[in-house]
Amino acid sequence: MTELTLTSLGWTPFFECQREAGEIGTPARVTAVHRASVTVLGTDGTATLLPPEQAGNYAVGDWLLHDGTVVTRLLNRQTEVSRRAAGEVAMRQLIAANVDTLAVVTSCNADFNVARLERYLAMAGAAGCMPLIVLTKTDETDDAQSYIDRAQKLSSLASVIAIDARDPEDAKRLYPWCRNGQTLALVGSSGVGKTTLQNLLTGIQEATQGMREDDAKGRHTTTSRALRATLAGGWLIDTPGMRELRLADAAEGIEVVFGDLSEIARQCKFRDCAHESEPGCAVQAAITAGTIDPDRLARWQKLVREDEHNSESVADARLRQKKFGKMVKGAMSKKHGGRGT
Repeated sequence: MTELTLTSLGWTPFFECQREAGEIGTPARVTAVHRASVTVLGTDGTATLLPPEQAGNYAVGDWLLHDGTVVTRLLNRQTEVSRRAAGEVAMRQLIAANVDTLAVVTSCNADFNVARLERYLAMAGAAGCMPLIVLTKTDETDDAQSYIDRAQKLSSLASVIAIDARDPEDAKRLYPWCRNGQTLALVGSSGVGKTTLQNLLTGIQEATQGMREDDAKGRHTTTSRALRATLAGGWLIDTPGMRELRLADAAEGIEVVFGDLSEIARQCKFRDCAHESEPGCAVQAAITAGTIDPDRLARWQKLVREDEHNSESVADARLRQKKFGKMVKGAMSKKHGGRGT
């Protein structure tokens, strides 16, 4: 790869304007997050740094300032891809930061799932990324065009591309989204070809595992996130397959994906219309007219309810953490004060 510059690393005026006059600190980009440290890449090479806070507060793709040993400041993110973490504990999990395009990778087989694709598109909308749907395994179906058509109907903002993930020349069709310092992130289920695409786009070789024939699902290959240079001159973030994608703080993203339904719902007679049997319901009228699929309405309502619940749960968890932190700080302060008497 040619000599690194801040621009080639993805640095933009958005980050430059955050630097204060005379501020000491070298800019670098996070390429990996570890338990207690972060690995970064800058114009002077790589370094492993100690953050002044939990490493989990950093995401692959973040920009920060450092003194060579310690992170001095984490810069504001231009985009932020996150979800509610799996499990019972209501926590937000950072997936990637400063991503220009979020590529949702799925295959032309049983993995293709409209409801799941809508979730990923809502995630992209909430993050502020441009959405891209990548269809793989087109060689395994005689009707790839039907998959393309179904994907294109999901969002007017999303580009759709069908490729053979094993063909190096075909993979180059993704170059427009990962060149000139642009960052492309791959998300999707295990076994759909994300690691294969990563290998072709970056020139590295990582093990890939096949699909289970019974359900078209793959086994996990990627186990952690990392920022890697692409052969096209940009950056790629591959992510582990997500068995569970729960949205939180994604109201804007859901609005982007289901904007047509939201627009029709605003024409309902009652503001609190549940779109079931209320008089003057514009949504039910559209369903009767055949312009709205009732299944799509059900998916929209489900995502809205889930996002509201998860967002409240995550907010409550943050508040509890903040109160606990103040309590610990107060206890430590009293302890030190007791020693001084």
